[in-house]
Amino acid sequence: MNLKEQIFWITGASSGIGKSLAIALSDYGAKLIISSRNEHVLNEVKEKCKFPEKVKVLPLDLEEYTKLESKAKQAISFFGRIDVLVNNGGISQRSLVKDTSIFVDKRLIDINYLGTVALTKAVLPHFIKNKSGHFVVTTSIVGKIGTPLRSTYAASKHALHGFFDSLRAEHHKDNVAVTLVCPGFVTTNVSKNALTGSGTPQNKMDTATANGIHPDRFAELMLKAIKNRKQEVYIAGAKEKLGVYVKRFFPKLLSKMIRKLSVT
Repeated sequence: MNLKEQIFWITGASSGIGKSLAIALSDYGAKLIISSRNEHVLNEVKEKCKFPEKVKVLPLDLEEYTKLESKAKQAISFFGRIDVLVNNGGISQRSLVKDTSIFVDKRLIDINYLGTVALTKAVLPHFIKNKSGHFVVTTSIVGKIGTPLRSTYAASKHALHGFFDSLRAEHHKDNVAVTLVCPGFVTTNVSKNALTGSGTPQNKMDTATANGIHPDRFAELMLKAIKNRKQEVYIAGAKEKLGVYVKRFFPKLLSKMIRKLSVT
């Protein structure tokens, strides 16, 4: 993959992984479309890119998933095509099942799952027509392992795995690739912005998140997976990665380990 010739559309690009990925891609000379809800911050990210003249800003809200088809048409019009859609936008959760309003559950599903699916469906005909395209999806280690305080967040990420595994199988013949990127703890604002049971932001950073992988390093590893068109990759600490394999081969053991995690 010659990144200089590629056109990437990145959601969740105003901070964290999305911001670092956009800046890293710009260093290679790629053309970018960057999206999130905050247009002002997106313009700041654009100015941090090595080639800001190759960056287009397209604000959108994944929660408003019925409006994403028109956003896709606008994105395609910027450079005439899209080569890689990076579905990176989303929101997390920090609340017990018993304390979580069903409206919070719905919001997580609307943003993380339906928003991502709607945007993907809006771009898919373009990829099929071109007989080329690549969906990159930021899921989570929690998309493989459900843990306390993240019930619906885990469900939304598990759902993405099911959807994109199916899409990959259906459109292999169209040369459409899918890369599922599963982060562990990354030092971003994800825990600060995570929803509590009432729907308000947590407004504090988890200790594990604060000690996680730096987003710039994460972006380097993510970009390597994209270039190699990996089907699924775990970018996480040793303990998080170990959990995935314990789940696969020793599920009862993992259940005992998960029960010992703090739920307060």
